[in-house]
Amino acid sequence: MNSARRIAHIDMDAFFASCELSQYPELRGQAMVVAGRQSHAPRRREDGSLEFSRLRDYVGRGVLTTATYEARALGVHSAMPAMKAARLAPDAVLLPVNFELYRKYSRLFKDAIRSISPVIEDIGIDEVYADVSMLDDSSEAIARLLKAAVFDATQLTCSVGIAPNKLLAKLSSDMQKPDGFTIIEPGDLPLKIWPMPASKINGIGPKASQRLQALGIHTIGELAACEEAWLVEQFGRSYGSWLYRVSHGLDERPVVTHSEPVSMSRETTFERDLHAVRDKAELGAVFTRLCEQLAADLVRKNYHCRKLGIKLRFDDFKTVTRDITLSEPTWDAAAIRSAAGKCLKRIDLGRSIRLLGVKAGSLQRPEETESGTAGAHQFSLDFSP
Repeated sequence: MNSARRIAHIDMDAFFASCELSQYPELRGQAMVVAGRQSHAPRRREDGSLEFSRLRDYVGRGVLTTATYEARALGVHSAMPAMKAARLAPDAVLLPVNFELYRKYSRLFKDAIRSISPVIEDIGIDEVYADVSMLDDSSEAIARLLKAAVFDATQLTCSVGIAPNKLLAKLSSDMQKPDGFTIIEPGDLPLKIWPMPASKINGIGPKASQRLQALGIHTIGELAACEEAWLVEQFGRSYGSWLYRVSHGLDERPVVTHSEPVSMSRETTFERDLHAVRDKAELGAVFTRLCEQLAADLVRKNYHCRKLGIKLRFDDFKTVTRDITLSEPTWDAAAIRSAAGKCLKRIDLGRSIRLLGVKAGSLQRPEETESGTAGAHQFSLDFSP
């Protein structure tokens, strides 16, 4: 591990919620979620005060965009179906999404980081990596400097992790949230990193995590105790070797100052095969949720898509894909769901389905888009052939 290299991961705290609280400071300290349509916008009473909608007022199949820490304490979280969240926190304040506000604060946040280090990797609307190796200050001083610059520019807080590489920096930025910082040195792995769940490593998804747990591996330290050859035997050469390296805190990836993704996708494999007629309602709900999750990914990473595709794998393991070019670039869940439905109509749905996925392609930044929708709307759950 190169101890001379210092990478910072800067992650805004409950970003969308914090942006909203900047507009409605009277909601500080309250449970609040963002998930609504414009009909859920605050209303001005006759006395000039604001009346806010509550999560119990939500009707539909949307998902939460974000939640304050007070709402999270009640068991709700981003990407949770809003109706489920309403059962857990019915009195939480409900606000509609405001993407223009989030983009404004994102620009301010990133410009503040660039004032400290010009070598940054933009990985989302609310997080970046920054190479701070060239700075003469101590890592603690740099972390405080980054946090102060972000707060001065936005009046919002962030959490910072500084470590010898991107892997450890991202793990450490989450250790003292919100409004904290963590410094990881090469010798800190046994005390600070190895006790963490293996699933905390970006790249160990739910399926790999379940497989590791079935093998008796729950923490990063337990993963690090495994022989590389055994991991290769269990997970294959590429992934097994990668698991061994990351469990030992090894990551040589550079901070990439410009890299555009080709596409983004969301898919799910069903526990049982579903049929388009007999299981229409269930398939429709899943299809809608995937489209909303994909839309949320686009918003979070600040991209519009110009192409939308779907993937189906049937019970005979045959995989079929279809795609469509959109008339307008978008990150809107309703537009994505509508386009995905058009793709679906071009597929014979006579067989049962074991996998369903949606994919956004031809990505571009919103500022490069002359038009395109950004709101969240109601739409049909139809899953007909």
